Amino acid sequence: MNAELLATARAWLRQDPDSETRDELAGVITRAASGDAAAVADLSDRFAGRLAFGTAGLRGALGAGSNRMNRVLVAQAAAGFAAYLKGRSAGAPTVVIGYDGRRNSRRFALDSAELFAGAGLRAILLPRLLPTPVLAFAVRHLGADAGVMVTASHNPPNDNGYKVYLGGDDHGSQIVSPADAEIAAEIQRVADAGDVTVLPRSGAYEIAGEDLVEAYVAATAALAPAPLGVQEMRWVYTAMHGVGWETFSRVVKKAGYPAPRVVDEQREPDPTFRTVSFPNPEEPGAMDLAFERARAADAEFVIANDPDADRLAVAIPDAASEGGWRRLTGNEVGLLLGLRAAKAAQGTSGASLACSLVSSPGLGAIAEAYGLDFHETLTGFKWISRAPGMVFGFEEALGYLVNPETVRDKDGISAAVALLGLAADARVRGTTIAGLLDELGEQVGRFASGQVSIRVDDLSVITGLMASLRRTPPTAFGQRAVASAEDLATGASGMPAGDVLRYRLADGSRVIVRPSGTEPKLKVYIDARADDADAARTAVAELEAAVRALLEERS
Repeated sequence: MNAELLATARAWLRQDPDSETRDELAGVITRAASGDAAAVADLSDRFAGRLAFGTAGLRGALGAGSNRMNRVLVAQAAAGFAAYLKGRSAGAPTVVIGYDGRRNSRRFALDSAELFAGAGLRAILLPRLLPTPVLAFAVRHLGADAGVMVTASHNPPNDNGYKVYLGGDDHGSQIVSPADAEIAAEIQRVADAGDVTVLPRSGAYEIAGEDLVEAYVAATAALAPAPLGVQEMRWVYTAMHGVGWETFSRVVKKAGYPAPRVVDEQREPDPTFRTVSFPNPEEPGAMDLAFERARAADAEFVIANDPDADRLAVAIPDAASEGGWRRLTGNEVGLLLGLRAAKAAQGTSGASLACSLVSSPGLGAIAEAYGLDFHETLTGFKWISRAPGMVFGFEEALGYLVNPETVRDKDGISAAVALLGLAADARVRGTTIAGLLDELGEQVGRFASGQVSIRVDDLSVITGLMASLRRTPPTAFGQRAVASAEDLATGASGMPAGDVLRYRLADGSRVIVRPSGTEPKLKVYIDARADDADAARTAVAELEAAVRALLEERS
């Protein structure tokens, strides 16, 4: 047994204020000290490092140890973030704290509020569990210096996270470099001091009023008020066991849309996510109950939020799909919403559309057609939200920023309202969401996209694959030759450096490879364009098969 590891674990145990994680860690220490090999390995994993604080804040599995999400780690993060904010402000900074319905979310939020207040900050806690977009809205609405949202979004049930926003010149966007490194350094200083129990705490934090939530509801409902003639529109909604329903239902009512048929089993927050194996609308099976409800209601479309309601999924009837329903890709929804924004912004000087570099190039075609600027960014709304003149931004992972003057982050609720507006307008014209997709293709071309994801238990597998692709770049994917290859890690693309490989193929298709920033996955994004929709889809299917074969060969 490593004596240093044992000492580190015991020191952590002494400062842990949570009886559950104290008992958990004490048991592991006892078994490890007696020579239990599995316990030694467990202890090593818990203290092999610490959850890295990056541009997505913190995110990881709940449990005791520096490599898990727990009250010690959150206390260190809150105290470090407080020190960072005080160092960049002449007065007492204001920070807003929100939380979702996951395990320990409220406890982590309360710890943060007490520590912020104890450090001399003005701390404002949201009145109850609420969607992430409400917290992002609150940072701007209250003129706060910063915001913290306790959420793990669509991660597995045993995960939680700590997402950070900055106000002022950052306009309520997520943090980017160098702020992430500066905050991480302050957190490390707190951790090195070694005892979070001596950090000053105070109960003198404020609770935000209901007027804050009402302001978000009003601003979001005003985005796309219901047109006349939609009273009979039939649609289904699921909150995916998250916190979206209570807020979204109020927005729908205020905007004048008919109430949806709700997936009752998934309506209320449930940290166990009992009806889904993985609480992400992108995952197979996650929307099965919604499809069942839609078939029973003869619905026209389905809308789903992820657990913290910052993402939106849309599905439509499709006789060719299993079960008669097809979930639209994030690119399809993004292009529909992008076209909506382009029409509204046409003629506005400096207005732009923006998307992550792995999202559909179709958004660029829309921007060109309407005389708008277009920006490609690294993945993540921390970058998309900062695009100059941005009136709409999206990423293919079901994230859409449709209301940048109020929420400078992806917002699944405001995106849902915008989608309802499109569906209602289409209905009045005698068409459907599928019809809108056809109209889009006729206007700017047929774009198709696909994705290959490899989930791993060992992150070194991803590191090895990226190293192999850099060492020996592929010259072709199947029968399609590579025309050019870019390694964005060099920063030569004009963007900030990122762990991304981009291949442009001779036939105009595109393949992009990158590790996920929030999950243990390697993700490959494929895009093709053709005059015919079937040809574009065929190209994507063939490229997906070629990518899988290449990665299997390199593994």
